Amino acid sequence: MTVESTAARKPRRSAGTKSTAGKRTTASTAPGAEPELAQLLTPEGERVKNAEYDKYVAGITPDELRGLYRDMVLTRRFDAEATSLQRQGELGLWASLLGQEAAQIGSGRATREDDYVFPTYREHGVAWCRGVDPANLLGMFRGVNNGGWDPNSNNFQLYTIVIGSQTLHATGYAMGVAKDGADSAVIAYFGDGASSQGDVAESFTFSAVYNAPVVFFCQNNQWAISEPTEKQTRVPLYQRAQGYGFPGVRVDGNDVLAVLAVTKWALERARSGEGPTLVEAYTYRMGAHTTSDDPTRYRGDEERLSWEAKDPILRLRRYLEASNHTDEGFFAELEEESEALGKRVREAVRAMPDPDHFAIFENVYADGHALVDEERAQFAAYQASFADGEGA
Repeated sequence: MTVESTAARKPRRSAGTKSTAGKRTTASTAPGAEPELAQLLTPEGERVKNAEYDKYVAGITPDELRGLYRDMVLTRRFDAEATSLQRQGELGLWASLLGQEAAQIGSGRATREDDYVFPTYREHGVAWCRGVDPANLLGMFRGVNNGGWDPNSNNFQLYTIVIGSQTLHATGYAMGVAKDGADSAVIAYFGDGASSQGDVAESFTFSAVYNAPVVFFCQNNQWAISEPTEKQTRVPLYQRAQGYGFPGVRVDGNDVLAVLAVTKWALERARSGEGPTLVEAYTYRMGAHTTSDDPTRYRGDEERLSWEAKDPILRLRRYLEASNHTDEGFFAELEEESEALGKRVREAVRAMPDPDHFAIFENVYADGHALVDEERAQFAAYQASFADGEGA
């Protein structure tokens, strides 16, 4: 398969009035056209020079490059195992990240330990970077808990099912960070579909007015369930930042190096008091929106195949091999580690205990509530009736 080289493309950033090329971008990308974006690795794995972002990955070592590759491979393996578990009735639902590994690993590895992350429900790669046990991501999808981890242990909030609402939470948290005088940053993840939500627009307004240290990271995977991006916007998503008075940049979301560099830049802006940034990671959802979705009903094989040629993992592997940064032994060991991870996750899910029936009454109110106490007592009596044979 011949893949058109994108090495000659010039990266462009919207910063209210200025782009990398020194001119404003105003038109929407035509359907089927290749957009201009920040890129450091072509789909063929060739390194592209970029005067603006090279410095953010200039010191990256072969070990760190192999680490990024390992992150993406293991994240994909975990994701595939979770999809299989759902198909076998072990999970109620699963939202796959297939194809979006570079966007998540690149941005996740750009964060510092003291930064705070607000995800949606598909950021399994970011969770991996933040040190959340993959098995803990599955408790909610199995229906045994409401989250699965302590957000403050990893500065990684619980998954958010309500579309776009986490951007408000992130903005408020970032405003608090600024008032506390901390030099950490906040990053909020959302998709192209969520970009049409009012909560996201409100977050942009407040973050700009209060100069909040927040990075809005939009994974534009081209499809909001069955709606393509062109049904939602007349301009590229990153250009929306112009109307709110802060920079926006579109990055090749399948290029882990470019995502790492751009996100580092955006987070440094936030930490240094320069306010919010919108990063649009232009990527693709290779699979279904969730396991309840059938993407063959609204998109064709030709589109999917064209994006498979831009696979983020294959892209970095080509670069590693061409640069002599690895050998077959590394890939063989990683394959063994990948299979071990899949086995561990499967066993962990099947061993998850049923939830405590009374857990639903916990954490409803910070200091308790008489009505909740009354409902708990009624529920206890109802449960006891089964033991007495009355509720059968």
